[in-house]
Amino acid sequence: MPEEIIRSLTVDGLRYCYRVLPRDPAAAGAPATEPVLVIGGALQGMFGWPQMDDHLGAVADVVTADLPGMGTADPLPPGPGAPVLRAAVTGIMDDLGVPRINLFGFSYGAAVAFGCAQHAPGRIARLVLGGVPTHIGAERRDYWQRAVRRLADGDTEGFASLATDGLMCLDPDRHVHRRELARRYVRRSFLHALAHSEHAAESLRRALADRPDFSGGLSGVPTLVFAGEHDTVTSPERQREFAGTIEDSRFLTLPDSDHWVVLERSEEVAALVTRFFTGRPLDPVAAPLPHQTRAPAAPPAQARVVTPAQASRSPAESTPASRLHHASPAPRTAPR
Repeated sequence: MPEEIIRSLTVDGLRYCYRVLPRDPAAAGAPATEPVLVIGGALQGMFGWPQMDDHLGAVADVVTADLPGMGTADPLPPGPGAPVLRAAVTGIMDDLGVPRINLFGFSYGAAVAFGCAQHAPGRIARLVLGGVPTHIGAERRDYWQRAVRRLADGDTEGFASLATDGLMCLDPDRHVHRRELARRYVRRSFLHALAHSEHAAESLRRALADRPDFSGGLSGVPTLVFAGEHDTVTSPERQREFAGTIEDSRFLTLPDSDHWVVLERSEEVAALVTRFFTGRPLDPVAAPLPHQTRAPAAPPAQARVVTPAQASRSPAESTPASRLHHASPAPRTAPR
């Protein structure tokens, strides 16, 4: 296994850093692709993606980062953070000396990755977005504001519990693989960040209160969007509608998982991302999405994702939860 490299950069006077795990030279026979930059949520710094190292390390240089406002980097200044974060990603690409990269953004990081692809599509070879928070309802925002008030009052334990539960599906009638393990891990991560980073509290407030922009569509970048089937932050239906605004996109749901699908289905996610970035086939029914210039109206709240294959089966013939992933093509609406 090659040794990792850590490099420090600045953008607008803010210090940040990135880590490169060079492609494993022992994997010479494996298909190769452009470097893969992984951008996670507010708590997922550059050392939080070992499963990506294991899977992607055979096919690409794996790059992770503490962007401004994340991990060990300087905090973001007041005002819009998106331009600074895009510039920071561009700085990493320039420092790597490569014309293009593959880009993977999850949760909060999906907004950063999508914005980078919109502003510089020629520099993104392929794009993967997971757990995309395209729409946060008023009730969910009110819930997180209660959590933020706990933090302002100095109740870090109460904040960690509320914030964790607000990011997970706790419905006992919906099976979530490794739910309690993921729940404990996320809660501990909140508490660890608050105890060991002087600006973690502000970063968390910003991530929970931010309204990322996923409008405007995208073309020229092959894209995969995936979601846990029980994501309660933004429903899979909403995420599928967002995927429909991206030309040449695919959408997949992974069973028995919620917003923290990267923890609950870590091996499956890593394998899926690796296949997409190396141009290998995905699920046979992961058909191209019809491109649309804007998302359609929201479906009724009680709607659930059903594949064409499932619609033709009886309940007894439905796909088992042990299946790697379950595809949800967008409705065949005409482009607008």
